[in-house]
Amino acid sequence: MSNASENGRSSARLSTTGPRTDLLSSNPTDRVEAASIFQGDVDTENTVVVCGAGGFIGGHLVADLLRQGFDEVRAVDIKPPSQWFQKFPQADNRSLDLREKENCYRALENADQVYNLAADMGGMGFIENNKALCMLSVTINTHLLMAARDNDIDRYFYSSSACVYNQELQDTADVKPLSEEDAYPALAEDGYGWEKLFSERMCRHFREDFDVTTRVARYHNVYGPFGTYDGGREKAPAALTRKAIAAKLSDSEDIVIWGDGTQTRSFMYIDDCVKGTQKIMHSDIIEPINLGSDELVTINELVDVIEAAVGVDLDREYDLTKPQGVDGRNSDNTKILNELGWEPPTALRDGMEVTAEWIEQQMRTHREAETTSRFAVPH
Repeated sequence: MSNASENGRSSARLSTTGPRTDLLSSNPTDRVEAASIFQGDVDTENTVVVCGAGGFIGGHLVADLLRQGFDEVRAVDIKPPSQWFQKFPQADNRSLDLREKENCYRALENADQVYNLAADMGGMGFIENNKALCMLSVTINTHLLMAARDNDIDRYFYSSSACVYNQELQDTADVKPLSEEDAYPALAEDGYGWEKLFSERMCRHFREDFDVTTRVARYHNVYGPFGTYDGGREKAPAALTRKAIAAKLSDSEDIVIWGDGTQTRSFMYIDDCVKGTQKIMHSDIIEPINLGSDELVTINELVDVIEAAVGVDLDREYDLTKPQGVDGRNSDNTKILNELGWEPPTALRDGMEVTAEWIEQQMRTHREAETTSRFAVPH
């Protein structure tokens, strides 16, 4: 296995401390009572709304806002709370379909800040086969922006994606890191990427025309505990980890990889995403900005990292019939370093070690309980 840092940033810029394990307790109260990830100067008397709070990133963000002591954290998701990845009794948990305009106004009533993470999305297998569903998420951001304007929301954050970038710049595994200017001329990922790019423009024009203070981050491949690892919406790190653990538990020696394994990506650990999201929210950065790791690895190298974390050595089968996405994608972190003096620091090997341990714990618990749904056990 080659050192991942050889293909991306210098190893000197990777964190040597590793992810925090005090945020991984199965007891949600313990997770909220830990020290916050974001340590900025905030007004905790504000009411903060997290849209998409029942999802992977949203659940982690709600937890960190509660750690900071906000008087009211309003957590909103289309799913019933029993199906949220993380649920905290300290939050005002609401099940609302934010594709409906009236629900967006209900969600933002008397609020101060809004984080819009809500979208119908998943990994490459999902977005390749559900382009219309992905596009319909445009109604969420549109109606939330209208509600933000009419409710005089102080700050509005929109979670965009690296899928907005011109696909012609991502046709080789040895990809040049994508800078923010590379979104234009536009040739985004069909469906999901175009919805994100259009919604970025909506944020811009609501800022210009209606004085809504908007902030936009382009996420690059977020992974970590308390997220989906099965069911069809999981992304590559979680999907490959599940496969490796399943092989371990069944004494198999095989793993199936989508594509030929030479595709390249960078992967950002969830704690870095939560910290960066809040840094950008409270910054003066008005244009969309990358939020991702620049530690570039091939999918084969990702599997190497996962095998080491799980403790297996598997025979690899490559399925070229499955969705693979672009040949290469990496984050150019020049702008975020210049603006914030910070970039996501967690090394892939460290983040995957924690993630694999959590997924294996979940899979073993389900196996012992003879259940298949992650919601059948405490989370």
